[in-house]
Formats: sequence, structure tokens, C-alpha cells
Amino acid sequence: MNAARMPADIVLAANRIASYVRETPLEYSPFYSELTAARVWFKLENLQHTSSFKLRGAFNKLLTMSDEQRARGCVTASSGNHGAAIAWAMEKLKVDGIVFVPRRTSSTKVDAIRRAGAEVRFYGDDGLDTENHAREYALQHEMEYLSPYNDIAVVVGQGTCGVEIARQLPKIDAVFVAVGGGGLIAGVARFLKSVNPRVEIVSCQPAASAVMTESVKAGRILDIISEPTLSDGTAGGIESNSITFDLCQQLVDRYVVVTEEEIAGAMRDFIDSHHMLLEGAAGVAIAGLVASKAQYVGKNVVVIVCGGNISRETLKQII
Repeated sequence: MNAARMPADIVLAANRIASYVRETPLEYSPFYSELTAARVWFKLENLQHTSSFKLRGAFNKLLTMSDEQRARGCVTASSGNHGAAIAWAMEKLKVDGIVFVPRRTSSTKVDAIRRAGAEVRFYGDDGLDTENHAREYALQHEMEYLSPYNDIAVVVGQGTCGVEIARQLPKIDAVFVAVGGGGLIAGVARFLKSVNPRVEIVSCQPAASAVMTESVKAGRILDIISEPTLSDGTAGGIESNSITFDLCQQLVDRYVVVTEEEIAGAMRDFIDSHHMLLEGAAGVAIAGLVASKAQYVGKNVVVIVCGGNISRETLKQII
């Protein structure tokens, strides 16, 4: 890798958070390689602490804040994984805080937030409503608001996943990433394209909540009502001023939208072939590859398995 071309902030973040996060495996998939006729690797962020990539952005954000900011306490909004990551990071760094979640958040994810020591409060049905409420609460109580994606420190933290991928597999043709607010794909794309501008970055979303996809098509962030989806981690709206929208416009090469049936099928096949759990958002990225397989024959493809937090109820539903 050419160090001179790498984004310095992402490299610094990788060093900053190294003692707090796991370097997750990049695992070759014989099953999906045969299915797609590509050479497929899975970046197993479901094996991260808190079972999600979100820990990267959480630690980078908190570690770049001043002691005074952390002492004021923190407020965040989350469909579950960001909240659990912030709660874990706050506990490790001795920071107090509140996590607001939408009312329909998975009980598994709510329990994970509480076990990490944070207070959980429910508000709204759509993730964007929850974010707006949490931001206003933080302002009124003079606390620090920690966005799940609309914060450069969070995006840079998620980009450290790309640092590991580039080190683990030097030649990559395409990377498939599930997208909600866009923090993971923006950070990973920014790093990987600095190393290899020709790598194809593919955004994957459920048809039930394809907000970023439709927004990019429209050239502006749209206010779209999301339907229920197995991919609860990517569901919901996007803040109107989100920095991730511009980054996705600049860095994402393709947008793939998949059905609930395709997501469930991808999840079943992954569980059967890799013998580990994944959540719906991770299934979206795998389903995106399967739906696009004709374009990647013979190519080196990485799919980010972004999380493994799945409830028993959802697991029963898909199997």
C-alpha cells in the first residue's frame, strides 16, 4: 500500500482505537465463491466486540473528544448497534450517557445496550425521528450528541475497517456494504479508493428502506417512510444535512436494492455455510452480491458482514 496516498485521519484513527477493538478476520467463502463464480471473502465484523462494526466509530468519536466534553455526558440515537457500541465505549472510558432507540428496536439490541451500562429510552418509530429527538435532548441538557453517522469522527472510525481489509487482501475488485446512514460505506470507500481508485464500492439496501439509494438518484436527501425489514440496522431516514450523502455521491459506484426474500435467503445460506450468526443488515450485503453475481465472475470480492445481533424471533422467522 502507498502510505503517502492514504487518508491520514483514518490511519491515525486505526492506531488510536487499536487497543479497544478487534482486528476481525477476513474469511474466504468456498460456498459463495462457488455460487457466484467470484472469489468471495467475508469481513467478519459480526465477531467484533458488541458484534458490530459500530464500535470503531464509537471509540474514535469518544477518544477525539476533550475531557470537558466527555464529562458533560453523552446522548445518542440508535436502532441498536450504534447504541450498544457507544454504551460499551462509554463504560470503558468512564463516560455517562443516554441511548435513545426507536420503539420497534430489537429486544436483543436493547438488552445489549443495557448490559453495557447505558440508560435506554424509547422514542419514535423511525430512526430519523429518534435522532432528531436525541439531538434536541442533548442541546437542552448541555450534553454531547453522538451521531450514528453524521459526524466525521464516526465516519473516520468506521473507515478503519477498510484499513484492515486492504492489509488482509491487497488485491480487491469490489466491496459490498449494507447502507443505512452511510457511515460505514463512506469511511471504507474513502480509505480503499485512496489505496486503489479502481476498487468498486457497492451500496446494498433493502427495498423496504432504500433511503440513500433513492436520495442519490434524486440528487437530494429524501424523506421516505421505511417499511418493516429484516435489516433493522439500516432502516430509517437520513438527516437532511448528513455528510455521508455527499460522500456516497462521490465514492459509491453502484447501488443494489434487495427484497426481504433475498435477504432471508442470504442469511440462511450464510448460517448454513459459515456456521455463525449474522443480522439482517449483513444479509443485505450478501444478498446484494448474489443479485449481482453475473458482473463479478472471476473477481476478488469482499462482503462486509457488518453485525451479528439477531433476536431469536427474527432467527425463527428466517429459518
